[in-house]
Amino acid sequence: MRVFAIADLHLSSVTPKPMTVFGPGWAGHPEAVWAQWREVVAPGDLVLLPGDLSWAMRLPDALVDLRLLSDLPGTKVLLRGNHDYWWPTASRLRAALPPDQFAVVNDAVRVGNVVVCGSRGWMTPGHEPLGAEDTRLLAREGERLALSVEAARKLRRPGDHLILMLHYPPASPPYPANPITEVIAQARPDMVLYGHLHGVPPERAMSHVGGIPAYLVAADGLRFRPRLVLDTGAGHGTAAGVAAPGD
Repeated sequence: MRVFAIADLHLSSVTPKPMTVFGPGWAGHPEAVWAQWREVVAPGDLVLLPGDLSWAMRLPDALVDLRLLSDLPGTKVLLRGNHDYWWPTASRLRAALPPDQFAVVNDAVRVGNVVVCGSRGWMTPGHEPLGAEDTRLLAREGERLALSVEAARKLRRPGDHLILMLHYPPASPPYPANPITEVIAQARPDMVLYGHLHGVPPERAMSHVGGIPAYLVAADGLRFRPRLVLDTGAGHGTAAGVAAPGD
């Protein structure tokens, strides 16, 4: 099974919002996503989508966008981004998702021999210190990530690969430790995937978190082509989740 990743699809079927207002790099969106996805992803593959999936404000409108993803090959695992205002409770979301889509919400998903965990993340300290509210939100995201990592530990079997997704980058230059990187250091995933940064070539983005490979997979940086991040050599498997306490 091959694993691909692409974040920041920013779909807007119900109330169109052309992404070209953010620069010429978005020309051809979203049709370029559909075309390149079909070029590289096969039905038995896994596609990880770390946030900012739809501009919709309500779940019914977002489902119009998510159903477009169901027309594309592969099993999809979704994570919430900072613009996914439509994202409801985990139970309501999972009841509404198309059958080829799964969501990580304070828990983890296992597909074949790949276990996926993660959280949205938040702004992290770098050149400038965070204010009190951002510090609080970052700590909360660290707690959510820890819940997800624990769920992944329970799901993981010998030989499984562990992938950790974030929407926000795990750290900011000069990359001091923070609640997110502390959880990553304990979890020791095979890799970290993140999005959120636009206009940044992947080769110029943060590429390691404490020695763990990290990949920026924002759609515009990838020129809308899902990035191959892993080939497990194993067949496609069914997905399973572990519910988070207090869901």
